[in-house]
Amino acid sequence: MASKWWERAVFYQVYPRSFADSNGDGIGDLPGIIAKLDYLQWLGIGAIWLSPHYPSPQIDVGYDIADFTAVEPAYGTMDDFDRLLDAVHQRGMKLILDLVLNHTSEKHPWFLESRSSRDNPKRDWYIWRDGKEGTPPNNWQSEFGGSAWEYDNATGQWYYHYFLKEQPDLNWRNPEVKRAMFGAARFWLDKGVDGFRLDAISTLFEEKDFTPHTSHYSAVDALRSNWLHGIDGSTLSYDAILADLFKYQRNHTENFELIEELRRLVDEYEERFLVGETSDLRFLGKGDDRLHSIFDFDLLYQQNLSPDIVRKLLMHWGGKAPQGSRIGNTLNNHDQSRMAEHFAPDDLRRCRSAIAVTLFLEGIPFLYYGEEIGMRDYTIESLDELRDHVGHVYRRLRQEDGVGEDYILKELGTFSRDRCRTPMQWDRSPNAGFAPAGVRTWLPVHGNYLAGVNVADQTADAASLLHFYQKLIHIRSTNRALQTGTFADLDPTNEKCLVFLRETPAQRCLVIISFSPEEACFSLEAQGRLLFDGMQNGVPLTAGPYTLAPFGILIAEIEELGPVSNCSSFSAMV
Repeated sequence: MASKWWERAVFYQVYPRSFADSNGDGIGDLPGIIAKLDYLQWLGIGAIWLSPHYPSPQIDVGYDIADFTAVEPAYGTMDDFDRLLDAVHQRGMKLILDLVLNHTSEKHPWFLESRSSRDNPKRDWYIWRDGKEGTPPNNWQSEFGGSAWEYDNATGQWYYHYFLKEQPDLNWRNPEVKRAMFGAARFWLDKGVDGFRLDAISTLFEEKDFTPHTSHYSAVDALRSNWLHGIDGSTLSYDAILADLFKYQRNHTENFELIEELRRLVDEYEERFLVGETSDLRFLGKGDDRLHSIFDFDLLYQQNLSPDIVRKLLMHWGGKAPQGSRIGNTLNNHDQSRMAEHFAPDDLRRCRSAIAVTLFLEGIPFLYYGEEIGMRDYTIESLDELRDHVGHVYRRLRQEDGVGEDYILKELGTFSRDRCRTPMQWDRSPNAGFAPAGVRTWLPVHGNYLAGVNVADQTADAASLLHFYQKLIHIRSTNRALQTGTFADLDPTNEKCLVFLRETPAQRCLVIISFSPEEACFSLEAQGRLLFDGMQNGVPLTAGPYTLAPFGILIAEIEELGPVSNCSSFSAMV
């Protein structure tokens, strides 16, 4: 069976506000992205995931949408979008959009109508309820902190918001809402976009009776466990908190039914792709009736990467994705610490092991802009720099707990999502080439762009992390076994290296990934062609002793290899 384009592609998430500023206002835009497409093509990217580009008050940096069928004026015009889509396709790449189904902005015309009166025709497009003696309808929490209900003085009722109060939830049980939102999806599909990344799809429906929760956790616990990664020794499990605190607000069975309807709509178009912001396998359905892909967030949430950790995750996920679907592999995104910060805080070479895991395990690789040059988290130095509105909510809640401002700033510097959204670092010129000199960028540029963490310096250095990414992406893109092949662990007790085989009927590839700061020595009983080992590529692979550099990667196309079942052809001397 022929593979689909999304199985072959390496995806690259572009955060439009932070990628490239073409007009000198300190904000990234669509023309800026167009100007950088040749770079992405050189890197080997097969598909771009564009974070929200719609009109928005930017309370949640675009995830609070005020119009689902238009372009944010700060980013450009619809003509700019059409030029971007054409330019992407001309280069043989694909473009998927972020589609936010759960909520709108409070400034969306639908919500302005809905809150105008209790008898407005769009009142039932959102979730309105009476309170109880001046208190909210129940004790449900917002995942971003505080009550999930906001009181509206004009109409004397409360509206529900799973996220920020500026993001009221749509009422998906109203068929008019479904028609309008599906119409928005058709608008972009008719333009030729290649699919959607579906935001927050676990939260589309709530329990009908609004049963109060009995959890002893708070939304602040959820925030801390999700983004602080254990500050002050906290060991709270984010997944456990979500399952307990939000059990009536997430993963309702109607979510899956709605996704099946959306899949039928998308399948009316040729080879369009749906990936959901979830790790819930139920969203994959039978493999051909719900989503094409979900994310393995278990990888992203690990405190470090090692062969043992990766094997445990493989055992957890192995074989569970139904035929026709794929798991998305990623180690960072716009909500989490950058990969270099999280997995390679003390040794940038660890990034090499991490990207090899993302690219060569079974699944679809998703990269985040700037990870290919080792961009790191930015720590805000004052509250004046804080742009993440969730951070402002957290600050207020912590103030109510009696926590001092200095300590709150320390926490926000560790978990505010601003840390991973700073401008792309293109060169050593002022503002790292993101915006002209003298312009105040929407977030500060990380100062390490002057220390080689930029595209220009690393393009000129053949030994740079950027060139390492480019070489590995090219190898994946030109070898079908590394895209869709089966996976077999050849050395399941190795404590320093992952050693595995990816195989299709026409090709077998051996992959060795070292997680060790020391050299690893092997005795290889195999013949084939060496695709990569960091030093010599494209040369014959012969049997005999072999030394792998610290955090090194070996990839070979294998012609002769003994039985995989008992690993008789591969012996490790580590």
